[in-house]
Amino acid sequence: MIAIFCFYLKWLNKVNLPLIERAKENANKIAIRATEGTFTYRELLQTSARIATALLANTPDLKEQRVAFLIPSGFQYVATQWGIWRAGGIAVPLCVSHPRPELEYVIEDSGASIIITHPDFETVLGSIAQERNLRFILTTDALPKATDSLPDIDISRRALILYTSGTTGKPKGVVITHKNIQAQVTSLISAWEWKSSDRILNVLPLHHIHGIINVLTCALWAGAECHMLPKFDAQIVWERIIAGDLTLFMAVPTIYAKLIAAWEAADSERKKIMSAGCAKMRLMVSGSAALPVQVLEKWQNISGHFLLERYGMTEIGMALSNPLHGERLPGYVGKPLPQVEVRLVDENGNLVPPGTPGEIQVKGATVFLEYWQKPEVTAKAFRDGWFCTGDLAVNENGNYRILGRMSVDIIKTGGYKVSALEIEEVLRTHPDIQDCAVVGVADAEWGERVCAALVLRAPSDLTLESLRVWAKERLAAYKVPSRIIVVEELPRNAMGKVNKPSVACLFKES
Repeated sequence: MIAIFCFYLKWLNKVNLPLIERAKENANKIAIRATEGTFTYRELLQTSARIATALLANTPDLKEQRVAFLIPSGFQYVATQWGIWRAGGIAVPLCVSHPRPELEYVIEDSGASIIITHPDFETVLGSIAQERNLRFILTTDALPKATDSLPDIDISRRALILYTSGTTGKPKGVVITHKNIQAQVTSLISAWEWKSSDRILNVLPLHHIHGIINVLTCALWAGAECHMLPKFDAQIVWERIIAGDLTLFMAVPTIYAKLIAAWEAADSERKKIMSAGCAKMRLMVSGSAALPVQVLEKWQNISGHFLLERYGMTEIGMALSNPLHGERLPGYVGKPLPQVEVRLVDENGNLVPPGTPGEIQVKGATVFLEYWQKPEVTAKAFRDGWFCTGDLAVNENGNYRILGRMSVDIIKTGGYKVSALEIEEVLRTHPDIQDCAVVGVADAEWGERVCAALVLRAPSDLTLESLRVWAKERLAAYKVPSRIIVVEELPRNAMGKVNKPSVACLFKES
């Protein structure tokens, strides 16, 4: 008891990161509910301190050593992430669904010197660690009972390396500092009015900024509860919603589509119970990919919630958001968040007037530090201190509407520039089309042809000719697809974003 009391005094008096200091103020509150059990902020602080001590191994500071870790969503994930930070390391979260080559790439590119993993991944990561002579730790390894003095961590230090999806090349390591995290979190805390009484369910991957910052870290900064599932399951999520104790829910469009499908498959009495559970929440958010208006409208009918759509990316955190209070517009992502500056520019870097499409550029404390060990790529990504997102948008009456990635969602056909996202929204209103992805495919005559990969509702006898007749009543002729291909499902990454290069390859192969 004396040893525990001495540890508690030592821990209580430790000056550390603002996130850690805030956790101390909420020591007796519940922080995490997961498959492993229920854990207070005190238990999170104690366990993360012991993990930090194990990582330090009698050294005073990891001094930004990269620590790669592969742990399912839950308490051990959070304690490990915090332990890495408290030891002075840079956390490099790995994706639980990635195959060995992708795990190896991230470990090698980040220069990780330590790997921590759940026993489920011991075989693959253990062999990687052995081949590369890296320190290897299992989450089941015994932790020290006593904790050493932990280093003071300046908020300007690097905290995270998150890897981009790699749709336009090899994934790049996005370096995010503790100061960036603080700015991103406090911006969302202010905009979405997080409170210590909030309870959120996390169903998102924790190698991505959406799950790490918007859900997990915002909840823990606010002193709220984060309920964590190791993976998404529509029936389990509905059971949690029905329980009625959640106040917030954040997901990607594909998750909402799966929840809608589960609701539609239920009987009438069950549907009423499911909808009643949604009504008890104060906010539901969608992001990480464009939200089809059809999904937004269906979800509103089911839940009573007009989903709050926002815009962000790994390099900038969240930049734009529809309002918590006030009118939200379908197809729009709102206005700049607190602490974020946004502008739209043309190809020459000149500001564009309202109503004219331009590239989104972002400035502020939320913007990342650098691409890991890529100074030239980092320099090219900025213009006069503004980060160039590569996303095209238009500002209409003060609200931003995303037109898509400049490289893959803007199709140059017959001298016109058209938005693939605009065409997709129209195609989804066709009664036979369940989902679609529109891409530009190189063509000698047109520059690029508008092509659409379609997921059809069964049964369907939709043909290219009948689709073109239908589409010409709704779209300019040059926007109407000249080729289609029917697929069972669209290729997507771990966050549910459609992989447009893979879609384009389908047309090149056909």
